[in-house]
Amino acid sequence: MTMTPRLRKVALTAHVTSTVGWLGAVIVFLALAVIGLTSQDAQTVRGAYLVVEPAAWFVLVPLAFASLLTGIVQSLGTTWGLFRHYWVLFKLLITVVATLVLLIYMETFSYMAAVAADPNADLDVVRNTSPRFHAVLALLVLLVAMVLAVFKPRGMTRYGRRKQDEQWRKQREQRTVPMS
Repeated sequence: MTMTPRLRKVALTAHVTSTVGWLGAVIVFLALAVIGLTSQDAQTVRGAYLVVEPAAWFVLVPLAFASLLTGIVQSLGTTWGLFRHYWVLFKLLITVVATLVLLIYMETFSYMAAVAADPNADLDVVRNTSPRFHAVLALLVLLVAMVLAVFKPRGMTRYGRRKQDEQWRKQREQRTVPMS
């Protein structure tokens, strides 16, 4: 099934918007992680770790799922297909794994927010290098997915080659059928 040109543009716009939004949100989380590690102001440090959990639930998680869903719709509704090209398959795997890691990491965000909310917790206990590490990793992974989407490296899967061969055979048969 292929989409109409207008629907394809709407789906592409939704996909690009959610994916770039996810990338931007990760950059903001990296900034919050750096602020939490480097600020000398206790309220700023605690605030940085308090805000990451709700912001992740209301921004990162929805954008991750929107990117995944719109990417699937985009691939199924165009000639690229979901399993025809390696670059699409790799982008799908990257997005699924990144989304799963994010969902697992939400527990860490909850823990960090709870520690930050405790006024008796020492600031050295509140500070945590994990968000910086994970934000940098997420940024790199999402950039790899973006590079794949822009450059679309060649290489069809076996399934893709088989489908392409079937299409070529059908086209040849249609051309060689004698007209009455």
